[in-house]
Amino acid sequence: MSDCCGGKQEVSRVIYACGGCADVGEVSDQVCRKLRREGFAQASMSCITGIAAHMQPFIDTAKKAEQVVVVDGCPVLCAKKVLEHVDISPVSYVLTQMGLEKGKTEVNSQVIDDISEKIKTALSKNDK
Repeated sequence: MSDCCGGKQEVSRVIYACGGCADVGEVSDQVCRKLRREGFAQASMSCITGIAAHMQPFIDTAKKAEQVVVVDGCPVLCAKKVLEHVDISPVSYVLTQMGLEKGKTEVNSQVIDDISEKIKTALSKNDK
């Protein structure tokens, strides 16, 4: 299997975005991509939709991770529920609980940077 989309890489932390269609879903996606690019999570993102579709390679990637992180845009918690459905208990962040307002959040680099830093700080505290 390749390194893309649930490949055989050694995994320490994987991060999933809800990727919902609201502005906070878009922020969630961009934050997760930024954290991966910066090396704060596995470089190739496994796919939350693959897990929801019960595709075993995606589930296996999440289950072998030392830490699974999920960033949901709103309190509906779609991504977190997908992971819990396959018996994975992720570290969970909800953007509306971090000061963003669904339907009223501008998706820009400042918002993405601020949320990324908040998540990195929180995860770093948990690593100690």
